[in-house]
Amino acid sequence: MDTVVSSARIIPATAVPEGAGVIVHRTIGTPALRNYDPFLLLDHIGSDNPDDYIAGFPPHPHRGFITFTYMLDGHMQHQDSMGNTGDLGPGSAQWMKAASGVIHSEMPKQENGLLRGFQLWINLPAANKMDHPEYQEFTAEAFPLVETADYRLKVLIGRFVDAVAPIQDDLTQVTYFDVQLQPGRHFQHRLPARNTSFIYVFEGNGQFNGQDVARHSLVAVDADDGAFDFAAGKEGARFIVVSGKPLHEPVVQHGPFVMNTREQIDQALKDFQSNQFVRDRAWIKRKQ
Repeated sequence: MDTVVSSARIIPATAVPEGAGVIVHRTIGTPALRNYDPFLLLDHIGSDNPDDYIAGFPPHPHRGFITFTYMLDGHMQHQDSMGNTGDLGPGSAQWMKAASGVIHSEMPKQENGLLRGFQLWINLPAANKMDHPEYQEFTAEAFPLVETADYRLKVLIGRFVDAVAPIQDDLTQVTYFDVQLQPGRHFQHRLPARNTSFIYVFEGNGQFNGQDVARHSLVAVDADDGAFDFAAGKEGARFIVVSGKPLHEPVVQHGPFVMNTREQIDQALKDFQSNQFVRDRAWIKRKQ
């Protein structure tokens, strides 16, 4: 169960088998935090045991949302129905607007060693669910860093002060930061009011506005006041800080299909079963 203290909920991750049996730590998309508008799912993979990840994610469809994949360690190869391929290495990221329909796979390019990363599903507004698909992939060097005596912050989506990421999400105004905080130091930030925001701690531990937060825990930030102070523990802390504008629209989900009505889900299933799923060959790809 999640712990409700003050104005923030702290939700421990749940180990879930995904893909062909890959073990992921899931927070958003569980009974404790489902459809955290506009976010649909947050999976964190992190293991040096090949049995936990070697099966990968064989070809599967998506429709109606964006996936954002951020690799911390290891290599993952992407292939999709539009003919795109990509090698996601340490520190790289991929932004894929599946929209009207994409079939893709994500398979490890390693047989041993550490594989760590995140995948976030971001819902699309009803008016954009059947847009042209888009694909962007960037190496680690493409993302700006902000460094102080207290922390090192990587800007993956959006803007932090004057640092601007190569990936911008105009539809939901998502921002996504990777923050590495020195032991005993503080990271203070104000997220946009009325946004849906969260912090996920994946190294070390600390305190969020005085509340203890353990590793593999998500903090759901109060939408009415996005100001927070995160204090790292004795070993330091590393966490992602994510915020986005809620859509306030109906969500009907059937596995990898996320639409607004049951009829739209039925159509997605019919399209997939009749090989009409990938309708739009107008595909935008950008790689740096």
